[in-house]
Amino acid sequence: MTGQAMAFDLEAHRGGRALLPENTLPAFANALSMGVDTLELDVGVTADGEVVVSHERGLNPDLARDANGAYVAAPGTPFVKLRLADVRSYDVGQIRPDSAYAKQFPDQRALPGTRIPTLKELFALVRKSGNERVRFNIETKIDPDHPEESLEPQAFVAKLLGVIEDEKFSDRVMIQSFDWRTLLLVQRQAPTIPTVYLTIQRGSAPSVTLDKATSWTAGFNPADHGGSLPRTIKAAGGAVWSPYFGDVTAALVADAHTQGLRVVVWTVNKPDDMARMIEFGVDGIISDRPDLLRQVAGEKGIALPEGTPVQP
Repeated sequence: MTGQAMAFDLEAHRGGRALLPENTLPAFANALSMGVDTLELDVGVTADGEVVVSHERGLNPDLARDANGAYVAAPGTPFVKLRLADVRSYDVGQIRPDSAYAKQFPDQRALPGTRIPTLKELFALVRKSGNERVRFNIETKIDPDHPEESLEPQAFVAKLLGVIEDEKFSDRVMIQSFDWRTLLLVQRQAPTIPTVYLTIQRGSAPSVTLDKATSWTAGFNPADHGGSLPRTIKAAGGAVWSPYFGDVTAALVADAHTQGLRVVVWTVNKPDDMARMIEFGVDGIISDRPDLLRQVAGEKGIALPEGTPVQP
């Protein structure tokens, strides 16, 4: 067993959303029971300062139903305008039927009555499981182009770090973001916490380009670093580069490794793609199908984390 194989990071994306409702305690309990290295999740902050676990910056119209069973209207109220008691009143245990999301994950098991959890509740679940090694890859959901939909970065980071420190999980978390402003703040305020620089270069809304800074990159311009994203992230102070897997080549992984960066790709759900990424030499994979990722990683000789069965 090589050192690199032992260090591979098998991450359950939003707890493994192809299997159970995303970013919920049942999904995270399932991932813990199965065995993963890292729980990947997203957080927002409510109007009364509570850190909640959710991929969107507010209520998701494809997930959130009110007390009458009606899905909320788009675009969904931002958490920064809701109190925790309001957030808890919504059921996020079943995808809106006939939505694109439902078609993407037809096998997700619905769990009506499931609520949006707080980060504290997730930490409590992990303590309950007895798992003392699983890590957390926590994404700050801030959009620099829509500042009204969340706290400003300084306040957001202060709330997040406050919970992490109060719950004594500082040595088991990484903080990730497409909005690099939050990562620079984490590096200054909690320098022992690794920062994970998320990027996507393709599609209708790339977060980075190689020839100029964008609103997401906190003033960093890859053109100032030889057009290399890994070199740009190293200059910014990052520990991990987390690119969309479709943007990645073996040469880019090698470039990142020469900079001392780890490479953890997202979001890889097909076994052939998982195998290709492992062959490229990535240090970890984020997947909606941690069960399949365990299978592929095992076939590649990677040491698999033990499960710690727990009920949500």
